[in-house]
Amino acid sequence: MSERVVRLDGQVAVVTGASRGIGRGVAVALGHAGATVYVTGRSAVEETAALVDAAGGRGVAAPCDHRDDESVAGVFARVAEETGRLDVLVNNATAVPDLSVLFGDQPFWRVPVRLWDDLTNVGLRSHFVAAQYAVPMMLRQERGLVVNISSSGAVTKIGIVPYGVVKAAVDHMTGEMASELDGTGVAVVSLWPPPTRTEGMLADADPDVNTAQWSSPEFTGRVITALVGDQRLRTRSGKALRVRDLARELGVLDDATL
Repeated sequence: MSERVVRLDGQVAVVTGASRGIGRGVAVALGHAGATVYVTGRSAVEETAALVDAAGGRGVAAPCDHRDDESVAGVFARVAEETGRLDVLVNNATAVPDLSVLFGDQPFWRVPVRLWDDLTNVGLRSHFVAAQYAVPMMLRQERGLVVNISSSGAVTKIGIVPYGVVKAAVDHMTGEMASELDGTGVAVVSLWPPPTRTEGMLADADPDVNTAQWSSPEFTGRVITALVGDQRLRTRSGKALRVRDLARELGVLDDATL
């Protein structure tokens, strides 16, 4: 299968929580397609912005604490002032203190309440707030894409109660947003990335698991790039979509087995 190439030259994206992991991979992939990418996070955003530059795009470091609505508002005000447009928002920000806590199979009565607060405040509420600032910019263009990074944990138990509840809420929010945006040219989707070779996942991986079969951190971003140019995007709006399924359909390759 030959890969379908989509270019995003002249387009502007915001990727939240892009300091590391899937967020960083998404930002770099969008940069590889030629986009200007505003990289948000509380730390290391300069490193990711430099990687976007190296990939051929334009990386813009935009330090932001997604618990702070004023900080979020400042990012989007800056995007509007500096570029006058926004084509893609990828809501990836989350707040997980330790993957071993998240996937430690602890019963809910032993889970720290702060984990619930962190996941709902950053992994759900911050997506809503970012979309509130992003969508009006997209509506003026009559086109745009909001991607909420979610998980199959929305429908299957893979870890711990707060995680599954938040991911299910993210997917439901996607559907509600898409319904209100129907006919505007702005699409909203949830994406479920496959197991991914991020620093955190590799550090916490079971030694018996073949992580070579996991996807690269850029894979999800390459699928998002293809979605921007997808003629069927309008019909996908409101849905929760598996990244690997989309990759097969859209002709996106990765160095892991599809």
